[in-house]
Amino acid sequence: MTHLQEFNELMSVSRRVVIVTHYKPDADALGSSLGLGAFLKKDGHSVSVITPSDYPAFLNWMPGNDSVIIYGDQTSGKIASLIEQADIIFCLDFSALSRINDIGEMIRKASGKKVLIDHHLEPEKFADFEQWNPKAASTAGLIYEFIIELGSREKIDSNIAECLYAGLLTDTGGFRHSNTRREEFMIASDLVSLGANPTKISKLIYDTNTLERLRLMGFVLSEKLTVLPEYKTAYITLSLEELKKFGSQSGDTEGFVNYGLSIEGIHLCVMIYERKDEIKLSFRSLGDFSVSELARKYFNGGGHKNASGGSSKESLQATLQKFLDILPEYKEQLLVAHV
Repeated sequence: MTHLQEFNELMSVSRRVVIVTHYKPDADALGSSLGLGAFLKKDGHSVSVITPSDYPAFLNWMPGNDSVIIYGDQTSGKIASLIEQADIIFCLDFSALSRINDIGEMIRKASGKKVLIDHHLEPEKFADFEQWNPKAASTAGLIYEFIIELGSREKIDSNIAECLYAGLLTDTGGFRHSNTRREEFMIASDLVSLGANPTKISKLIYDTNTLERLRLMGFVLSEKLTVLPEYKTAYITLSLEELKKFGSQSGDTEGFVNYGLSIEGIHLCVMIYERKDEIKLSFRSLGDFSVSELARKYFNGGGHKNASGGSSKESLQATLQKFLDILPEYKEQLLVAHV
């Protein structure tokens, strides 16, 4: 971490701490937040974990989940007060304050010290302290390394270990993605030795579905997945009406984009889906084709080389057409991408 000694001095007495992660938190975002929160509470700090939106029900098993404050009409005042009064604000698993909507401006104006712990490309320079590494597969792994740097490994109990393991597991795609380095396996091994149960966590995350989600998945694979072999590309579209038809809940579409990428010969897949006030895009690629560059250039997004997100204020059909119109620009890269 930058300025570690100064940070240690700051944390040497009890502090009011706020931990915030990104909109629509995934297992890495929530696991990192809850794991760090539990760790800081052991040193006597007052900790509040805040999320800008709800998150998938299959993450509710995480220890500390019941204390998370979700931003909304009923909680916005309380959250504003907590951020205003915070001595330290941890920003986890996002690289720009715009990723957390209204909360971002609250943090920008807050007088408390800001700490960024993240692994996404090109972070915004707003933090006083940073633990940033774009080569790291997960923010959970960076939280583990942060605790180790502080010389506090003995404070990682089974609850903290399981939260961090969940983040590491999912952001590596079950240790299958190209971002999985030797370091990820070493961290996972130590978290298991500290009490994380890999079998239990894998089942809770990957093998716990509602009937509605499985039916939505079947609909997507049979009716909504389109392949463009001339571009080695696949895409999925989902309208708000279609999502409502299947009773879709937060997180139900998680991982769908990877099915398109699993088709032999496909190097790029995008899922374009409608939300109440915008269109979201989820990009995945194989090899050396960078979806981060594409998402940043055309869809107000970014993230990682092989996994990025974006958004659009146009209609679902117009957003799809925009994507199709730019594909020729990337045709040569897609056809020769080293996988």
